[in-house]
Parts: sequence; C-alpha cells; structure tokens
Amino acid sequence: MRCVFVQFRCTPGKTYEVAEAIYDREVVSELYSTSGEYDLIAKVYIPDEEDVGHYLSSKLFDIPGIQRTLTTMTFKAF
Repeated sequence: MRCVFVQFRCTPGKTYEVAEAIYDREVVSELYSTSGEYDLIAKVYIPDEEDVGHYLSSKLFDIPGIQRTLTTMTFKAF
C-alpha cells in the first residue's frame, strides 16, 4: 500500500458536508479539518496495484462541494 495525503478546498459553507461524504466512502484512514488554503486533509492508503490518480478520481474527487485538491505522494516513513 502507498500512503498519500490529499488536501481539499471546499465550496464555502460545504466543508462539513464534504467531510461527511468523504468519511462515508470509507476510503481514507484519517480525515482532519485544517486552517489555511485548504479546508480538509486526508490520509489515504492506495493499493499497490492501483493507479493513484485514477483511484482518487474514482473514489473521492466526484464529491459535490470540492473545488480543488492537492495530492502529496509519500516515500519513506520515519
């Protein structure tokens, strides 16, 4: 499994709805609200045989209220 972090910028007033929709899909291992440019950050484990972009697009990025995302790939955990 590969770990990625995905940040979500939400339509104003829709952050809690987006967070609930993300959580309901049972794809993320952790989900937090954040300050700054993005509203939410999720830790996602991608199965090794899956393409990261396709997996995230098909599992998460079609949720209404998401304006923009930023995906950060990880390498080594310390």
